[in-house]
Amino acid sequence: MVEGLVSRRSLLGAGAGLIAAMGLTPAAAQVPGGSPRAGGAVIGDVRVERIGSYDAARFTTIGEDELRDFMSITTQPGGYVGRFPAARFGVTLYRVTYPSVIPELGNRPVMASGLVAVPDGAGAELPMVSYQHGTVFDRSYVPSQPENSTETRLALLAFAAQGYVVIGADYFGRGSSDLPDSYLVKASTQQATYDMLRAARQVLAALGITPGPLFLSGWSQGGWATMALLQKLESLGEPVAAAGVASGPMDISLLINRWLNNPQPVDASYLPAAVAMQIEAKAYYNQMPGIDAVAIEPAYLEVARAFYAGDIDYWDFAKRTPSTLADFIRQEFRDTIAAGQGAYWTLLDASEVYRWRRKTPVRSWYGGKDEVTPPDLAKLPALAASITGGARFEALDAGDEADHRGIYVYALLAQKPWFDSLLGTSGQTRP
Repeated sequence: MVEGLVSRRSLLGAGAGLIAAMGLTPAAAQVPGGSPRAGGAVIGDVRVERIGSYDAARFTTIGEDELRDFMSITTQPGGYVGRFPAARFGVTLYRVTYPSVIPELGNRPVMASGLVAVPDGAGAELPMVSYQHGTVFDRSYVPSQPENSTETRLALLAFAAQGYVVIGADYFGRGSSDLPDSYLVKASTQQATYDMLRAARQVLAALGITPGPLFLSGWSQGGWATMALLQKLESLGEPVAAAGVASGPMDISLLINRWLNNPQPVDASYLPAAVAMQIEAKAYYNQMPGIDAVAIEPAYLEVARAFYAGDIDYWDFAKRTPSTLADFIRQEFRDTIAAGQGAYWTLLDASEVYRWRRKTPVRSWYGGKDEVTPPDLAKLPALAASITGGARFEALDAGDEADHRGIYVYALLAQKPWFDSLLGTSGQTRP
């Protein structure tokens, strides 16, 4: 769920003019490991900059040394190392900056950022994965800055290195955005991810690439964001081939209620930071001034505000706050959540992303030692789908020993073959 808790390191179809404006040559754009010269161009209302490339050797390192580091604090250290298939393609990386709006604030115009990753020499029509990232406590641990995000690099290894275009929104308040974090704010998350898709399509058109079938994928917060985006796309009549979710908390009201009122020994020590960000995000985006003072113990209120504002980092926050929510959140506030009462709980309940009849097949992975998303919560949408009908929703077990990160890697390895199975030889999805 959270990047950076182990260590602090850890466009051809538009013609030669566009390529030159981006600091590229056709060879650099197509050859794996081509020169990562920085440049930029404006395509419609989207600014795009080539930020580098990954070749086969780099992907090998990602799938071995970097994956080993990523898994080092999990219940399965060393798990899955060497399990990813060898890269078939090098990948060119583009950072995009695109316009969007904040629905909760009267469609206030904003700029947002994200990543477009294009396999080199893979063809003129490519399937696309929109990847939604998990919780991060630093605005730089995002797709558009992949060197700061092991999570993103693993998604590129799983999909882009095998011939899928991969795109990823940073979300409002992350990446180049100067906004506060829009953490688990539904309409803003839908807007940021949808407009990222629109921006990516403009970039691909300029590169002479036709997007094939669209797939969605996400982990943790990104699993929730994946379902929120799917709901928006289906409401607009845009087809999605399939969606894969790893440890996705699709009912935020149940998740927060469980965290606050039914704590378990397995719970992650960073849950107070996640709840603080969520409460502060509701205060800003949903215009609930003072909700943080109602919810957070007075001794930690200013620390929470400083953390959300970016004035202190996670490590400082963790030193100055308790590791349990029972000590961080006021009892009266926990009681209102337990009773399903109050404006905050109403907003949480409206943030669910599974209680509609879907047209798109979904697979959701859970694990027995997940310290963030309880397995039963990850399985709940499958039960709901058995009632509402519609496209198939499968809840799949990543194993009794799988924790939050383990579920993510397990799901990545499982999603690619599933997505492949839905592609026909013409590049169109099978019925």
